[in-house]
Amino acid sequence: MGKTLVLGGGGPVGIAWEAGVAAGLAEAGVRIADADRIIGTSAGAFVGAQLASGRDPQNFAEAQIAQGEKDNAVQAAGDKPAGVSTPGDLTSLIQLMMTPLEAGETRQVRMAKFGALALAAKLDLDEAGYLAGFGRAFQRDWPERFICTAIDAETGAFVIWDRSSHIELLRGVASSCAVPGIFPPVSINGARFIDGGVRSPTNIDLAKGADKVLALAVVGEVGREMQMARIGPELQALGSTPHRLITPDAGSLAAFGPNLMDPARRADICRAGLEQGRREAEALKGFWS
Repeated sequence: MGKTLVLGGGGPVGIAWEAGVAAGLAEAGVRIADADRIIGTSAGAFVGAQLASGRDPQNFAEAQIAQGEKDNAVQAAGDKPAGVSTPGDLTSLIQLMMTPLEAGETRQVRMAKFGALALAAKLDLDEAGYLAGFGRAFQRDWPERFICTAIDAETGAFVIWDRSSHIELLRGVASSCAVPGIFPPVSINGARFIDGGVRSPTNIDLAKGADKVLALAVVGEVGREMQMARIGPELQALGSTPHRLITPDAGSLAAFGPNLMDPARRADICRAGLEQGRREAEALKGFWS
């Protein structure tokens, strides 16, 4: 698989941070977008599809900053940014995320429980409105080196979308981003799909067999130990494969705020990611070249 880039989930905050880091690294000559394979989950699917399609990282980061400032102006006027849903009651979702697997419970059964929550959620944003919120950025052919993850909401089956899936890039990315209880499940080939991040925030284990792996994981301050505990075994699954993991540094964490789904902080977070990317570049030059 050559060089593999793994981009984890993290809502609008994660999109902005990953876009900023990619741009900051590129400024210093570390072009992570040239990976032979890009694996995206949720926010990482959004970012990964853009990079795999050839979008310039600096242009992408500038667009995130501009969109963040636009969203701030909309919110300041008392309105809601386009494509943003008012979440339902997330108590059950949070409890399920925090609860270890029960005796005899398979991971697929647990994923189906997340799917049931998503299918039952009452949202003010329907599927058509959700898809429209992605704009025209994903109305293109599926990039050959890009894959993203999703979950069948009814069966709990883990799905990997790639070019051979023969689905629209828009629907593949949107399904990977469909956080249960926040966004509606996405219809593909007669089934409905939700965020691949409910299986894992990064799905780093999919990179097994690569020559080298670089992973960006949106690990915030809230629940940090739990998040790292989930990522650790996936890094171990890579075995002897050389790998590096980038998580938000102190400057990025300060910009994040407590809610990864809050688009109001997008501009500042992207700028913080830019600065972090510039700082990380020297240590990565030898590894990624």
